[in-house]
Amino acid sequence: MAKLTKKQKQVAELDREKLYTVDEALSVLRQFKGKFDETVEVAMNLGVDPRHADQMVRGMVSLPSGTGKDVRVAVFAKGDNADKALAAGADKVGAEDLMEDMQAGNLDYDRVIATPDMMGVVGRLGKVLGPKGLMPNPKLGTVTPNVEQAVKDAKSGQVEFRVEKQGIIHSGIGKLSFDDAALKANFKALTDAVVKAKPSGAKGKYVRKVSLTSSMGPGLKVDLGEVEGA
Repeated sequence: MAKLTKKQKQVAELDREKLYTVDEALSVLRQFKGKFDETVEVAMNLGVDPRHADQMVRGMVSLPSGTGKDVRVAVFAKGDNADKALAAGADKVGAEDLMEDMQAGNLDYDRVIATPDMMGVVGRLGKVLGPKGLMPNPKLGTVTPNVEQAVKDAKSGQVEFRVEKQGIIHSGIGKLSFDDAALKANFKALTDAVVKAKPSGAKGKYVRKVSLTSSMGPGLKVDLGEVEGA
């Protein structure tokens, strides 16, 4: 049997059933901090079955403290809108040329935004962007005539959340180098948004479990009393 490292022993000694406040969970995660600036992540187990359209949970939320991540944004736009997108900080702006570039496999983006008039071009990328969750969507604000604001939002800490097949939402809420107040503000913003996005088809208990973890740290259960409306 392989010998456990000191860190593995410490993780093994944690009470897996304990419910933590957000403050307590962050304190524990900092004890397991690695050599790089780890991402702090929230996992929310929801009482939904996303295979049913009326139980899908998806949306956008702006994290007040940002994400600590450099978000790469591509924009489909022409003319003045293209100029505005570039001025707002978009990493790549184009039309048919951008479509061909993506079809060639250049998809190193975290967000793809398009003006409504460009959806005829973007639509041809459904099989490319869809599986990666990058397809622009009017409901998420990524199909919009105001590309300037959409780019600024993406760059300043706006994140998308989407429930997975097992009814779980995973989302980063910042870096372990953030102070507790910044991470707590982001935790509240995300969980509030997910609670507000409760679908009409959800039955019974909506928010069932919430946990906090870091890239190399343990998963810690959070007391549901820390989530308003849970």
